[in-house]
Amino acid sequence: MTRERAFVVGVVGGRGGAGTSTFAAALAARFARATATALVDLDRAGAGIDVLLALEDADGVRWPDLSAARGEVDGAQVLALLPRWGPCAVLSADRQRPTPPEPAVVADVLHALTGVCGVLVLDLDRSGVVAGESVAAACDALVVVAPRDLRTVAGVLALRPQLVGHGALTGLVAGGPAPGGLGADELALAVDLRLLGRLPVDRRTAAATERGGLPLTGGVARTAARVARELLAAA
Repeated sequence: MTRERAFVVGVVGGRGGAGTSTFAAALAARFARATATALVDLDRAGAGIDVLLALEDADGVRWPDLSAARGEVDGAQVLALLPRWGPCAVLSADRQRPTPPEPAVVADVLHALTGVCGVLVLDLDRSGVVAGESVAAACDALVVVAPRDLRTVAGVLALRPQLVGHGALTGLVAGGPAPGGLGADELALAVDLRLLGRLPVDRRTAAATERGGLPLTGGVARTAARVARELLAAA
C-alpha cells in the first residue's frame, strides 16, 4: 500500500454495546503488522480505550495532554509520545480526566498523524456520528459493528445518512448471537450496506479482556484480519 497520507478507517457501533472498541483495536492490531498504525479513541462517553488494552498505567500522552495541540502539530513527535500496544500506537481518552478534546484539537492532531502513519483506526463516537459532529466524513473507510437484532437495524438506519455519500467504502461487520434469527445477509440488506464480515460469538475474547487486555487471537481477531485485507484491497 503506497499512499502519501494514512489510510483512515472509522469504526462505529450500530447501537450501544456492539463491541466497537474491541473490533477497532483488533483491526488496528492487524494493520500494525504491516505499517505504522495508530488506534485513536474518539468515544466521548468511554473511559479510555487504554483500559480495554490494559494500558491504563502505561507511560505516554492521552487526549488531555494534547489540549494545546493546535495548528502545525508535529505528527512524528505525537506518535513518539503515545503508549504502545505491541507495534500499534494508542491515543486514548483518560478515565481520570474525562473531558473530551476540542474538535479543532482532534482535527489538527489527526491531520498530523496522517502524515506519519500508514493507517489510522478511529474508534468513533456513535452519538457524534448521528449528530454529524464527528470526523466520519474524513475517513477513507467506515466499518459499522452491528449485532444481529432489530434494535441494531434502527440504529444503523439512524447512522446511515452520515456514513454514505462521502466516497468512503462503508460496510457492515455483523455479530451474534441473533435472538430473533436475523441473519448477517438479511441485516446488511435491511440497512443497504455491504457485508464485510461476520463476528462469531467469542466468549474467550470477552473473558480474556476482563482478565487484563484484549487478546490477539480468537474469533474477533480472525474477522479483523479478513476485514483488514478487504479494506486494503480496496484502498
